[in-house]
Amino acid sequence: MSSRTATAPTSEGTRERSHRRKVAFLGPFASYSHQATKSAFPDQDKWELIPTTTIREVVDEVQASNVDFGVVPFENSTHGTVSFTLDCLADRASTYPNITICGEAYLDVHHFLLGRRKSFLLPDVDQNAKGTPLTSLSHVKRVYSHPQAFGQTAKFFATYLKGVETIEVSSTSKAAELAAADATGSSAAVAGEVAGEMAGLDVLARCIEDREDNTTRFFVLRRRPCSSRSDDGVEQEVQLPGGLPWTTDRAGSLPGSPASGGSPVSLSPRPSSSVSGSNGGRNDDTEKNDAYKGLYKSMVSFTVPHHTPGALADVLGCFKRRGLNLTSINSLPSLIAPFQYLFFIEFEGNRWDDPEGRVSGLVGDVEWVEGVAERWRWLGSWLNQRRR
Repeated sequence: MSSRTATAPTSEGTRERSHRRKVAFLGPFASYSHQATKSAFPDQDKWELIPTTTIREVVDEVQASNVDFGVVPFENSTHGTVSFTLDCLADRASTYPNITICGEAYLDVHHFLLGRRKSFLLPDVDQNAKGTPLTSLSHVKRVYSHPQAFGQTAKFFATYLKGVETIEVSSTSKAAELAAADATGSSAAVAGEVAGEMAGLDVLARCIEDREDNTTRFFVLRRRPCSSRSDDGVEQEVQLPGGLPWTTDRAGSLPGSPASGGSPVSLSPRPSSSVSGSNGGRNDDTEKNDAYKGLYKSMVSFTVPHHTPGALADVLGCFKRRGLNLTSINSLPSLIAPFQYLFFIEFEGNRWDDPEGRVSGLVGDVEWVEGVAERWRWLGSWLNQRRR
């Protein structure tokens, strides 16, 4: 299924650690995706991080069960949704029937302009200054980077690099490699500081992102095993590894679950008898409120009849009637017909921790699934890492 050759991807480190579980990410090493993956899977004695050359290859590896998890960028606070990831989640060719979202990670992203200095540093500029050139940029003829990075640094380019050729590549780390390979020194890259250090490039400008709060959200993907469906076709909960940032609540454990010290964490419905006494004294009402007010997020996708007035509003009304707060709406062409769209709805709630039955009611609403929404798909539930 993967477009790569049969050669196994290179993993981090040289020592063989066959006992480690595998995680795929958009490489190469030192990319922002690599940094996010290390934050989500920090114990390198347990996790082998495997780079790929495209986001689609990450999803291919997860679907083929070649890795246990995959980490992909989903959206940036400045430039919006990563279309390559959304396209994979849309799965309009039914290539990824088992892919589900099980976690998220956030990374503060600070872009550097990296290249070769052709002149001395500017004498009147603080070399720790952000968002301004530290040296003359007159020799820079082309800049490599990922499309998202270009979108997040538009103001800097409009001010200091007007007319310079911009070349989109698969990752910011790849951009640094290409800039370093140009013997003329006329190429530069927008990438992270670590990527520049690994490529041996000079810092021409630091922190050139349009906004200081520039942040990217990454999804952790897993393959839903065939055995996770019961006889009636309903997906069952699957245990996730414990002790990881994205499987652990800030309080140290999931409500109603064992403490995170290496124990498996399950996003499953918790019995009512376990609510009190295992959650630091929180009562049933607090637990119920947590389940629908920011502790979890979930995502579904669907199409609607485009010639039926109010069809999309009818679907969104189902969420309101069940008290489920929407946190984002995205869309892509459905490829069913021109200018018809597939919608992605993210909302607060969890299919497996649903004390009032709001989410299960939404999922099981025959009128909604069959009468309003078309081609509906459940994409996953996970812990909100920015719980309000």
